[in-house]
Amino acid sequence: MSSDAQRRIVAVVGGSGVTDEAVLAMAFELGLGIGRLGFHLVCGGGCGVMEAACRGFRAAGGPGLAIGILPSARREDCNEWVDISLPTGLGPARNALVAQAGHAVVAVDGESGTLAEIALAWQYGRPIVALAASGGWAAELAGRQIDSRWPHRVLAAGSVAEALEMLADLLARRPA
Repeated sequence: MSSDAQRRIVAVVGGSGVTDEAVLAMAFELGLGIGRLGFHLVCGGGCGVMEAACRGFRAAGGPGLAIGILPSARREDCNEWVDISLPTGLGPARNALVAQAGHAVVAVDGESGTLAEIALAWQYGRPIVALAASGGWAAELAGRQIDSRWPHRVLAAGSVAEALEMLADLLARRPA
């Protein structure tokens, strides 16, 4: 198996309607760091947090790919920073694909779609890092055990740098 096939995938979940510049800057920095760590990035392929993370990821210039799993059936609905656009036509059901695709999930801000992705990632047993300073569901669930299905908690990152450290550690220990 090639090293590319074994490269870890980080799912970034967050609000498509986010316009807060501080939150978008965090998402950009997160994407940049994921790219510099040599991981692939998967997201919903839309705007807001997803677009900022993909833009940062591409700015890193790394060997990984930014993958957008779209709720629509239209490939052109993805943001311009996505390398591979996967139109599903599934609407919000595509959240299950995003949550399942990542070896780990990072939540930035977020509304109901992000909440669904976090809950699904939890059910799939994916490690979840919540960027607490970003607000939304990420802040609400940071440090919490969602239910008794798993004994661990959603990891609370106080900064993007801390989130990236957590990802590097988690994915170094997790099989491909």
